[in-house]
Amino acid sequence: MSAASRLPREVAVVGAGWAGLSAAVRATEQGHRVTLFEMARRPGGRARGVPTPAGELDNGQHILIGAYHHTLALMRTVGADPAALLHRMPLRLRYPDGRGLELPAGSPLTSFLRGVATARGWSARERLALLLAATGWLLRGFRCAPDASVATLCRRLPRKVIDDLVEPLCVAALNTPMQAASAQVFLRVLRDALFSGAGSADLLLPRASLSALLPEPAVTWLQAQGAVLHFGRRVMGLQAAGAGWLLDGQRFDAVVLACSAVEAARLTGAFAPAWSRQAATLRYEPIVTAYLHDPRLRLAAPVLALAAGAEAPAQFVFDLGALGRTPGCFAFVVSGAAPWVERGLAATAVAVMRQARLAFPTAFLADDDAVLLHIAAEQRATFACTPGLVRPPRNVAPGLSAAGDYVDGPYPATLEGSVRAAEQALALALAAQAQS
Repeated sequence: MSAASRLPREVAVVGAGWAGLSAAVRATEQGHRVTLFEMARRPGGRARGVPTPAGELDNGQHILIGAYHHTLALMRTVGADPAALLHRMPLRLRYPDGRGLELPAGSPLTSFLRGVATARGWSARERLALLLAATGWLLRGFRCAPDASVATLCRRLPRKVIDDLVEPLCVAALNTPMQAASAQVFLRVLRDALFSGAGSADLLLPRASLSALLPEPAVTWLQAQGAVLHFGRRVMGLQAAGAGWLLDGQRFDAVVLACSAVEAARLTGAFAPAWSRQAATLRYEPIVTAYLHDPRLRLAAPVLALAAGAEAPAQFVFDLGALGRTPGCFAFVVSGAAPWVERGLAATAVAVMRQARLAFPTAFLADDDAVLLHIAAEQRATFACTPGLVRPPRNVAPGLSAAGDYVDGPYPATLEGSVRAAEQALALALAAQAQS
């Protein structure tokens, strides 16, 4: 019997991050009756706005890229206009001194060749080495041994190319230091971003809070469509009930677990112990975001790369005023931040302010209390994307699937990975019901 002939179904979605909202919206679109459960008081998960004494700021800075087709389509579905909410610009990895790479508009291959050929601060030998390495990756179909690290993949590249380009790209995309990051996943990201179509590598920088990009419009859309939303409610129990599932005693035909891997492991331990153990053993990398204030400063671009090091935590800085947000506010992002989390947020804030003053010598000269607006750590920002990592599958049991950026797939922990995983998890859960 086809799925269409058995509509509508009672579908539960656990978690209202970007994955959960994606699953809920797509299930509602298909005519199902959706109930959404979220333990937090606000939607958005690890990509949302948070109230602070300095106003609403994001719990972490996120970049979208042109290749995020599923995420952009989801935004349009719920009435969030990407053209209005996102600032599109060519991929630019420039530093405060002007060195770095910028990809001009055009076909992917031509754009990459022109960008490398005109990169500032690199010698002809360094440019040629990168072009030869990229050609080799292209000829091999952007594939490599599953146990290879990014450091191993790029070991023959000149040190300057690694420091200026590979390492910041790796930590931005995988949130894992290149010595411990999966080369296989890194190559997949490069393939999709740099060589999958014109504009795929473009940076899409939020002009509004992350909540305004998707969580708030999605909630409004779901409510208008009649979905039932429970915020501030943690799901305590999940068990099989014939061809369906009991979630805290309420029966559903299909369930999508779009909560964290930790919560999903807790809920599935009694009936899917192997899956639960796999989800519970994932390791994580934190991200720290420090918001600094200087009303006189304006960056040369909305985002600049920074030279990170032992005493310089941040890899990127975003000029939020240039994006139409808080004037004079700058978000300094520390990815792969485990060593700095261990040192504490106070020590990290001091180090970021010192780094900011060195990078921009005429800025951030006020007292520290006036400079630092807010600093936050997302302790489990992403799973550690290590070589050979075996991630939990989407299918947990018939009619029960897992969604989120941590499930098995080719992408690291990104917004696009979350949205795609949710769409696939929903289809999987409903397919099982159609066969029952």
